[in-house]
Formats: sequence, C-alpha cells, structure tokens
Amino acid sequence: MVRVIFVHLLLFALPFIAYGVWLMVVRRSASAENWRDAPVLWLSLTGGVIVIVSLIMLASFQDQNANATYTPMQYRDGQLVPGKLE
Repeated sequence: MVRVIFVHLLLFALPFIAYGVWLMVVRRSASAENWRDAPVLWLSLTGGVIVIVSLIMLASFQDQNANATYTPMQYRDGQLVPGKLE
C-alpha cells in the first residue's frame, strides 16, 4: 500500500519536476525567485489529472485474472521456478 501511495505522489510531482528541469534548462537557474512566478495551479491540476488517469488505469487492469490461482515461486532441482497464475 505504501508503494502505491508513493507512486501516486511521484506521479503528482511529475509536473513540478518537469517545470524545475525546464527552469534549469531555459533560465539556467531554478532559484526561489523563479518558483514564485510558477503556475502552481496549473501544475497542481496537471498532477491531479495524471493521478486520476493512473487510478482509472489501475482499476481497469487490476482484476483481469480474478478467478486464477497463484502458484508461488518454488525451488526445484536447484533452480528457482517463477510463480504463475493458473
């Protein structure tokens, strides 16, 4: 669960990271003065849309094999056999 939250926080932060990279490339500085003029509302809305789209995608593709039985990874004859859904 922590991984899912971390991934969605990272997805929300992507527009801010991209803006910071853009500031460093175009203006040669990502100083605090440049961030004061940042379009924070648009960056937040873009991050929110990215998170919503990722949640929709997660819900759409999560239960494809809901009735399958998972066989965990096993150690056979000196080799690891990967887990699988049957």
